[in-house]
Formats: sequence, C-alpha cells, structure tokens
Amino acid sequence: MEEEIFEPQYPAALYTSRPNPNALLSPIYDWTFKGLFTQETDESYLALQSFISAVLGRKVLSVTLKPNEPVKQTDEQKGMCFDVSAEFDNGEISDIEIQARKEDYDYGVRAEIQAARLLSNNAKKGNNWEAGKVYQISVLNFHYEKDDNQEMTWYTMQSDEGKRLQDKLNIIFIDLVSIRKKYGTPIEELTPVEKWGLFFSYIDNEKKIDYVKDLVKTEEGLMAANSIIRYMSQEDANWFTQNSIDIYERDRNTILANAEKRGLENGMKKGLEQGLQQGIQQGTEKKAIEDAIAFLKEKIPPETIARCVKLSLEKVLELKEKNDL
Repeated sequence: MEEEIFEPQYPAALYTSRPNPNALLSPIYDWTFKGLFTQETDESYLALQSFISAVLGRKVLSVTLKPNEPVKQTDEQKGMCFDVSAEFDNGEISDIEIQARKEDYDYGVRAEIQAARLLSNNAKKGNNWEAGKVYQISVLNFHYEKDDNQEMTWYTMQSDEGKRLQDKLNIIFIDLVSIRKKYGTPIEELTPVEKWGLFFSYIDNEKKIDYVKDLVKTEEGLMAANSIIRYMSQEDANWFTQNSIDIYERDRNTILANAEKRGLENGMKKGLEQGLQQGIQQGTEKKAIEDAIAFLKEKIPPETIARCVKLSLEKVLELKEKNDL
C-alpha cells in the first residue's frame, strides 16, 4: 500500500492569492519554511534557535544565518544551494530544509553530499584538522524508508561494531508522517521535536486550530513562528510565489517523468537517454528561464530563484541584469 500524500489545507498549486482572511500559509512548502527562519528579525532568529535546540536536544545559545550557496572549490564541483544555512555554538553549522513530496532520488545520498560540503566549507585553515560539527537536518513529509516509523533518525559515521568516529558529520531526518500520529496527545506529553512537527503540519488547518493554539503557547520559539506565519499569510504575493514555485516543480517533474517513460517504452538505454535529453532541452531550460524572469519581476531573491528553477546563480544574475530587473 502506497504512503498517503499529506497536503496542507490550502494546496499551493491552487491559490495565487489568500483564499480568505483567516487562511494561513503552510510551512510544508519550502517558500514559507524558508521565510519562517530566514528573515532578519528577532522573531525569526528566535524561531530558528528554538527549532535547532529542539532537534539537537540542547539549548543553542546563538544563531547566525550564512550564505545558502557555498562557493565551489573547483570548476568540476557540483553546484549546491542550501535552504536555511545557519552557524551556532562555537562554529557548528547546519543546513535545514523541508521536503513536501518524495522525489525519485535517494535522500540519503543527497544528505551525505550536503553534509560533506558543509564540513569541507567549515574546516579551518591551519596546521591541525580543526572543524566544528555540521548537521544536515531534513524535515520530510514522508517516510525516508518505507517501513521506518521513527519520528527522528540521527546518522553519524561509525565502524561495523558501532563505534562512533568524531561525530563531525551528522545527518538528521525528521519524519512528519510519524509525528502526526501524536496529534491529540496532551501537550505536556509531547517532545519539543513533536511540537514543531505538529506545528509544521497543522498550523494552517482550521479544524485543528484550538489544539495548535495550545501547543504554540508552550514555547516562545513556536509563538514567534506562529506570528511570522500569520504575518506572511497577509500578503497575496507570498501565495502567488508559493503557487508559482509549486507549479514549476510539478511541471518539471512531469517533463522528466514523460521523458523517462518514452525512453522505457523504446526498451533501450539509448531511447531513455534521448527521451530525457529531449524533455530537458526542449522544455525545462526554456521554462526555467521564463520562470526566473517572472520571479525576478516579483522581487524574489536571485538565490531563491536559482534553487527553485534549477539554474545557476550566475545565470539568474545575468537574466536580472539583461532584463534590467
């Protein structure tokens, strides 16, 4: 039986403006998720500090946002864009992201590559091997592994006998599917991670408003997050942007899926490669450029556009200058 896909009350694909005066954006979508944690306000910093503290199980004393696109060390190195990149506690750093739907790639491999880049960029110059710990934190709206029901899974490097190395590389998956099973549990019995998971899942759900209100009251970081979501939801531009990004991602996935299907139907690897190449070259790049220009007109940051439409930051900046945006 396939895992049921959880959708927020107001699916991003359907709304380009606020549906009603009480409607709230959902942090399940990455535009809202990033907006929640990356605004340069005391509330946003408090929310980020609180969430990281909940995940790590200890009080994080300070948080500083970092550039979300790390510098490539060689021309051959894969470009990368983090969702929410932050530095805290003695130089430790993290990338935090939300995944609304399961794509056709291995999130474990992706997380390992992202964590490795975090660590390589955090290594200090000098005569000894010094680097703060790094944390790749992924909030998943699905099970990473089909039969995995853990609310949070924490991976580190270790030997075959289970002996841990230095804990510099930390990969953390938070499973919203499992956390949602705790809905209705007395608030005082919830863990901090469970509170955040239920907040992400149900802050926009009018039927669960009383429970979420009680949950939010228990922690300052959640109160700050609640305030940010409500403020962001007042702007039609945020609904439009969330809609545009969601539609683009669905269209891109459809192009790739159809290209793969054409290749598979030919029954040959050559057919698959040609189908993928045709789908990508004819549809994806052209649409990416069109969407990038549309997003630039809406004053969306180039870094966000590059990540969403899968263009390089250099290309987005080139479009910005060329179109005088």
